[in-house]
Amino acid sequence: MSFRLEMLQVARLAPKLLGESAALVETFYRSRIAPEGGVLDRNDKPDLYYTVFGLEGLQALSLDAAKIPDVRPWLAGYHDGAGLDFVHLCCLARCWANAGMNDLPLASRETLAARVEAFRCADGGYHQAPNRKKSSAYGCLLAWGAYQDLGGLPPEPWRLAECMGGLRTPDGAWSNEPGIPVGSTTATAAMVALHRHMDMPPPPEAVDWLMRQCLPQGGFLALPAAPLPDLLSTAVALHALDAVQADFSRLKEPCLDFVDSLWNAAGGFHGNWTDDTLDCEYTYYGLLALGHLSL
Repeated sequence: MSFRLEMLQVARLAPKLLGESAALVETFYRSRIAPEGGVLDRNDKPDLYYTVFGLEGLQALSLDAAKIPDVRPWLAGYHDGAGLDFVHLCCLARCWANAGMNDLPLASRETLAARVEAFRCADGGYHQAPNRKKSSAYGCLLAWGAYQDLGGLPPEPWRLAECMGGLRTPDGAWSNEPGIPVGSTTATAAMVALHRHMDMPPPPEAVDWLMRQCLPQGGFLALPAAPLPDLLSTAVALHALDAVQADFSRLKEPCLDFVDSLWNAAGGFHGNWTDDTLDCEYTYYGLLALGHLSL
């Protein structure tokens, strides 16, 4: 099962905890749909990145397919992704996977995959910036997910495993970029999840490191020295821990309290306690976190 479908499967459990508030989430998501198609970003412009989370957020509410906005005409305007950066190339693939990959011509799929492959690094992984020799955890995860959404795997997929060692940190985790001495929750969660997709057991110390990033009062830190927890780190850490069947039962109640503290009655979730803006991305991470905490 792809990363996209794994996350969606769990996010679909969130309405169990949301109850009647699930209708507020639907209203919020619908309010972010642009008239011309796509989903609005934080500057109220339609964007492929936010469209990923808008489409999957609405799907997570288990709505009838007819109630999901048809963004295919808008997506078609991007053709095979010419001119897009790496992140938006991967988002275009994921949007088509959500909207109906059969509606993207095979030639366009192949060209889109080739555009993603152009970001391959000499160490075997991927980086979101062009012409890099060393890969990033973020780039590797996005590329793997994009290939899955396009119906395949990266060429010579084992090369991603070869690059992972260069991102390990002395504390037993992973950083997003090589040469950083301290682990990152999002990078470590990405690498733990990628290990599982490659049928490789992640190092036990990395799983232990992830567990330690959860505060006693709930919520995961992005970095050990971060001043406060955030929703993205919490959702992806829980997702990675669940993927390797780690026992995080003792974290559930405090994390539920943390996620609840970020809820807004307008139907969305804030990214952290200092974030005043609601968007589709963090609302989806709220659904993902609630899905894991409902089990």
